[in-house]
Amino acid sequence: MGYKVARASEYLAITGGGIQDIKLAKKSWVFPWQSCTVFDVSPVNYTFEVQAMSSEKLPFVIPAVFTIGPRVDDPHALLLYAMLMSQHDKHSNHVNELVQGVIEGETRVLVASMTMEEVFKGTKEFKKEVFEKVQLELNQFGLVIYNANVKQLVDVPGHEYFSYLGQKTQMEAANQAKIDVAEAKMKGEVGAKERTGLTIQNAAKIDAESKIISTQRLGEGTKEEIKVKSEVQVFQNEKAALVAQADAALAIQKAALTKSSRVAEVEAAKAVAMREAELQTQVEKMNALTRTEKLKAEFLSKATVEYETKVQEANWELYDKQKKAEAVLYEKQKQAEATKAAADAAFYAKQKEAEGLVSMANAQGTYIKTLLGAVDNNYSAMRDFLMINNGIYQDIAKTNAMAIRDLQPKISVWNQGGAGVDQGMSSGGMKDIAGLYKMLPPVLDTVYEQTGMQPPAWIGTLRGAESRQLVSGNGELKSKLQDFRLDPLSFLTEDVIFTMHRLAGRCCFGKIKIIAELKKTISHGHLSKAAFSSIAQTSFIPMQDILGLGSCAMMNTPATEI
Repeated sequence: MGYKVARASEYLAITGGGIQDIKLAKKSWVFPWQSCTVFDVSPVNYTFEVQAMSSEKLPFVIPAVFTIGPRVDDPHALLLYAMLMSQHDKHSNHVNELVQGVIEGETRVLVASMTMEEVFKGTKEFKKEVFEKVQLELNQFGLVIYNANVKQLVDVPGHEYFSYLGQKTQMEAANQAKIDVAEAKMKGEVGAKERTGLTIQNAAKIDAESKIISTQRLGEGTKEEIKVKSEVQVFQNEKAALVAQADAALAIQKAALTKSSRVAEVEAAKAVAMREAELQTQVEKMNALTRTEKLKAEFLSKATVEYETKVQEANWELYDKQKKAEAVLYEKQKQAEATKAAADAAFYAKQKEAEGLVSMANAQGTYIKTLLGAVDNNYSAMRDFLMINNGIYQDIAKTNAMAIRDLQPKISVWNQGGAGVDQGMSSGGMKDIAGLYKMLPPVLDTVYEQTGMQPPAWIGTLRGAESRQLVSGNGELKSKLQDFRLDPLSFLTEDVIFTMHRLAGRCCFGKIKIIAELKKTISHGHLSKAAFSSIAQTSFIPMQDILGLGSCAMMNTPATEI
């Protein structure tokens, strides 16, 4: 067991346990159950002299040098080399014979299909073909040709093809050189003579042409001189005519009479004036055209700009309106969607609320049915249970206590008779009636002490107090009740209240309705102390109702009146 490290141009080929085929690495641990082989991947030069024969059956020798080595850039090729060639030294006869056999075989096959001339002249193509053919064979060994160099072809001993070919080439070159030299001498002598004759001919021709050209140039010069002088004279006359048109007319008609001269002068002067007028007219026309074009350009460009501006503004307004319309449409759509969603939500909420109410009603119905079944369908027992369970009696007690909290009432407790007295009576209704009659005198005394109100005559009179006169007659009661319905505050007097209490059992009002009307009256206005005292004197209204009315009266009565 050890740690193996390969040099820069080497690889480790490891086989054995834990490795499927061959492991190639630069450095690795090698265990006792594994085998490690180090192989070099640097290229090697192989020099060969391949004896081949062309298609013309001409033997020759091809000296060649090949630089061959493993393909290090291809892991598969490197693996093939490690499997097939790593056991042999790269300089061994085995490797040398293998490479030489591949190169000689492919070279002979290739040369046999070529002529000597093709091999000799197409060295680059021949080298390329050999390179490709040999490389195909070396790929199966993981080898690659780094470089291939084919040297000069050499004759086989006993066959002097290249020697004779060289001599032929040399003789042809020597003869061609002699021909070229003779030809060059002939061309030189003939050319010299031709040049001499051409020189003389050209010199004579040039002299003759020079004389002709000189004469022609002299005549042309004279003509040009005369022409120039004439042109100068004409130019001078034209200038003189321009300076003084009258003198020009006189020069043209030298033989004319003085009269004609004067007429010509006058005509010339008039012609000048007319010409000036015409030129002035043309100038004015051009000025007018210039102003017209200027105005046209100015106003037309302005109109064009305004037109383009209006068009752009119209397009912008149209685009703006379209976008606003699209925005309004989008907003309406979103509002409609929101309204629909809100309506759906409200509908769903109402639906769920209705379902909740139905469920609650069903539960309450089941609850009431269960309670009735528990008390054998006794409604009074169920009502008492519900009032006790819901704290109704406690609330009534709290309300009554709050009503009399600031009244400082005088509370009296009566106990009429003891157990001995009640022993002779039955426990039925007579006992309750007897208790009621026993309780009336103390109650009347208490009411009189607290309010100063006396009881009605039909109940009885207090000791040492005079009875009050009652309001009699059903007609009077009905009249006061009608007035009470119209304006309760104005007609709610002590007599009316007292009469209503007294005759409640014989008129359209009942006890409960009178109490409701009194509560309504108290909630809408003030109730005097005297009116409340009249209400308190009645005997058919329960004490909790009287205390409730008293609480309402205290809440709605000013402090000064109290």
